[in-house]
Amino acid sequence: MKLEGEIEVVSLVDNSMVKRSRIKKTMKKQKTGKGEKHLERVRRICLALPETMEKLSHGEPTFFVRKKVFAMCSNNHHNDGHVAVLLPAAIGVQAALIEANPVKFYRPAYVGVRGWIGIELDQVDDEELGLHVQEAWSLIAPEKLQVQAQQSLNVKSAKQTSQKQTIQRTR
Repeated sequence: MKLEGEIEVVSLVDNSMVKRSRIKKTMKKQKTGKGEKHLERVRRICLALPETMEKLSHGEPTFFVRKKVFAMCSNNHHNDGHVAVLLPAAIGVQAALIEANPVKFYRPAYVGVRGWIGIELDQVDDEELGLHVQEAWSLIAPEKLQVQAQQSLNVKSAKQTSQKQTIQRTR
């Protein structure tokens, strides 16, 4: 019997320990280029948020705000078939999202019991993904940092409005 054209297993009784480890190695799936493209989207959105940093955790890109995790990527992690981002959600949101769209949202292993939500990246556009990531960041980021970020956005928005008005007056 051949597995993925790499190893021929003659008997599972003889040398079963050695053959089992060989089988596991051949059955692991490679990270997909498509998955990497989606993870780049997550990276771009997360790193645009104040005081965000990225580290590898459990072999996947993970995003922190002041040493607290607010987003974890999953690129077919443990061969689970998900190319997703895992985010914390407010109480009750996880169940509502999964019920509303079980193709897009799922309850991830390990952190799902704490209310985190898995979002299939091929099911969301950048705008929706950004909203979910921003909400997750605001659940984890300290209040002072959130206030600073909001003030910065207000100043930026006021400048843009002023520039638009100036341009319109000159026309």
